[in-house]
Amino acid sequence: MNLTSLISNLLAPANFEAYRITSFVLIVCMGVAAIAAIILVMLQPGNSQGIDALGGSSETFYGKNKGKSTEAKLKLWTIICLVVLAVFAIAFFILQIEAIWAVK
Repeated sequence: MNLTSLISNLLAPANFEAYRITSFVLIVCMGVAAIAAIILVMLQPGNSQGIDALGGSSETFYGKNKGKSTEAKLKLWTIICLVVLAVFAIAFFILQIEAIWAVK
């Protein structure tokens, strides 16, 4: 098999279109997951208590029920978005292997 037939097989219309569509869909999904993660991180409050931390800690009702609060839900959704982003990125880079798209 010579070089020109190898290149034409790799860039065959069906394979090239499937590659382009798959790459585009994965890039769009990664972009949506990244923007969602950025927004979720920006919505979360900081962990430090500022000057109140110098006086000692006082337990509040909000502190006891932190697992049910919106802060815990924001952290959970942030983790979910970042895991989805990582899975899409790994899938995208696996699909960059030329052997997957080669015509046999």
